Amino acid sequence: MLAYVRPAGILVALFTLLTGLAYPLTMTGLSQLALPNSANGSLIVRDGVTIGSRLIAQAFTSDRYFRARPSAAGEKGYDAVASSGSNLGPTSRKLALRIDADVALLKMEGATIIPADAVTASASGLDPHISTEFALLQVPRVAAARKVTVERVKSLVEQNTKRGLFGIFGEPRVNVLELNLALDAALGKDAR
Repeated sequence: MLAYVRPAGILVALFTLLTGLAYPLTMTGLSQLALPNSANGSLIVRDGVTIGSRLIAQAFTSDRYFRARPSAAGEKGYDAVASSGSNLGPTSRKLALRIDADVALLKMEGATIIPADAVTASASGLDPHISTEFALLQVPRVAAARKVTVERVKSLVEQNTKRGLFGIFGEPRVNVLELNLALDAALGKDAR
């Protein structure tokens, strides 16, 4: 019996060390060498302070900033630890009420055509990008709050729009955190 157990035990120990220690440490080391920013979460650091990640949405509530998609991650949304969708189906009354409230708010801001990402959460609840249409929809509100021209804010949206790979794969999109940081850089945090 020991003749069967001993080789099995050795294999378990060997593969535990290989796949549980050697492989992860090797991949971590290689990623730190090749792509240190990506390996560390694509963090945005300003003056030694971590502002956020290019990969995770944040809540922006001030009219002076562009808003991300709605989030169902966590109790109040935008909780990276509780990344998930709402799991509310298309027949959910709760989902319909939330979407109706978001549509009403956007219509109060002057929207006539509302892009889907303006009222629906992504699968993770933390998608950092919005469509160019949703960004342009928010331009008048942001411009009014910052007391600058619509053209100035629209120009920043265009500068921060990322196109699809080779111009055909993926939709044009805007990273909300990067756009809001560009707003502050171009117009100042206290631009009023």
